[in-house]
Amino acid sequence: MPVALYVQDGKCNERDEARGINVIDTGGPSGGRLARMTQGAWRMYRVVRYALPSVAHFHDPELIWVGLLLKLSGIKVIYDVHEDVPRQILGKHWLHPWLRRPIAAMVEVLEWFAAKVFDGIVTATPTISRRFPAQKTVTVQNFPILAELVLPERKPFADRPPHVVYVGGITAERGVREMVKAVSRVENPQARLQLGGTFTPTVLEDEVRALNGWDRVVSHGWMGRNDVAEVLGNVRAGLVLFHPAPNHMDAQPNKMFEYMAAGLPVIASDFPLWRSIIEGAGCGLLVDPMNPRAIAEAIDWVIDHPEEAEAMGQRGRKAVEEKYNWENEAETLVNFYKQLLAK
Repeated sequence: MPVALYVQDGKCNERDEARGINVIDTGGPSGGRLARMTQGAWRMYRVVRYALPSVAHFHDPELIWVGLLLKLSGIKVIYDVHEDVPRQILGKHWLHPWLRRPIAAMVEVLEWFAAKVFDGIVTATPTISRRFPAQKTVTVQNFPILAELVLPERKPFADRPPHVVYVGGITAERGVREMVKAVSRVENPQARLQLGGTFTPTVLEDEVRALNGWDRVVSHGWMGRNDVAEVLGNVRAGLVLFHPAPNHMDAQPNKMFEYMAAGLPVIASDFPLWRSIIEGAGCGLLVDPMNPRAIAEAIDWVIDHPEEAEAMGQRGRKAVEEKYNWENEAETLVNFYKQLLAK
């Protein structure tokens, strides 16, 4: 069955012939968030409605109303829930504290109502799945593709520079301040933090650059997959140090599993779910993400114990090969589509 990917960033107008995916750009809205949620969403609805696909699969919660309209048009609709949005709203610092709970409650009611109407719900974690009707919900976890992020030749840890890495969206809530402060405390003077990704908001970068420790940061900006693989193959550990916000505690960040797939030990926030994954696989160290000293001590240990750290990385890679991989999840998603289309 042909697949079309609809986007609205105003940047893409290509056809991926190799995969048979038609990428259709409906155009980026001229304004900010409100324009994207209104003008952009309406334009998306009109284009998809005209195409009249058998199934429309969307993941942006601000498109829920578009999904409802498409359902009225006779299209089968799947809502893909990547985040626990109500809990995410509770951690939005740009919202006034008095508004967070009412807005989160309204979004939860909206998702509950929409789930009753939509044909299927795909969730990224078992925790999110519990919020939706079991009979139409499937969990498809965002695990890495085994063939990605693995270099043909793996350099022994003892031969690698004493560097650690964070790759992903760079925000205060994901611990960038604590990571920079921590690397300033690491005993090895050659230690560096390899930082890949873009800052949100952009003013955060100026603040972080002023912190003690920035002189030990190698900032790459946005990185392609090949560049990410190159960096992961030349560091000692991967960092995933989200703050203990409501939407983080039960999240399963893809970067954690990508570090594991690349054979890196993980230095991660000590959340109960993450502890079960990291300790279950024996593939990393858990720390208080708000404590730069504790993070620095974990980095020191990884640098000072290359053989043990490499063994951790190998156990993480094995866990991904056996359990935490996209190949298994893709089969679940394809079967879900087959069941939906057979109805």
